[in-house]
Amino acid sequence: MTNNPEATPQASPTDPTDDARVRETAAVLDEGSFTRIIEPRSEARLPLGDGTWHQLARAYVWVQIISTGAFTLVVLAVAIGLQLWLDQPWTWIPAGLVLLVCLFSLAITPRQARSYGYQLRRDDLVFRRGILWQRMVAVPYGRMQLIDITHGPLDRGFGIAQLKLVTAAASTGVTIPGLTQKAAENLRDTLVDVAETRRTGL
Repeated sequence: MTNNPEATPQASPTDPTDDARVRETAAVLDEGSFTRIIEPRSEARLPLGDGTWHQLARAYVWVQIISTGAFTLVVLAVAIGLQLWLDQPWTWIPAGLVLLVCLFSLAITPRQARSYGYQLRRDDLVFRRGILWQRMVAVPYGRMQLIDITHGPLDRGFGIAQLKLVTAAASTGVTIPGLTQKAAENLRDTLVDVAETRRTGL
């Protein structure tokens, strides 16, 4: 989490950067999450800018490791089975490639998870992710059409969910994975409240 007290503008009561709203939601959004965004070392990286950045829950890393590890074991079991019972040694070529990709994914998962961040600004939500391939998207509150929370069985076991923001333009849609259940619900309620206010012009 990156803080810059001077960057918070004066806001209306319906503004997500309003002091009262920040105090109410910050503890929930940051509970169980990482505390610092990892940035690429290159000088040409996308800057973090001012304001407060919130991050994913630490449990997200375990969910990714378990799911990727399980898939890796399935691929390995299939390759061994085809080798032993059907005498098909060629299957190790595609299986080996898949296993290399899975092992690489497992190795970078902790660092990749810490590159995610989102920020509630006066007029939009900013989402950033990536180390090698960076992406930063600003979603105006007034353009949000749907805010959806989803989680699978493994997510529920670790108490996390993903929040999807849908806008009129598909390219500006954002999916924030690995939020705690409380953070996802709190963020959804905050965004719905602000989006409705912006659409009605209040």
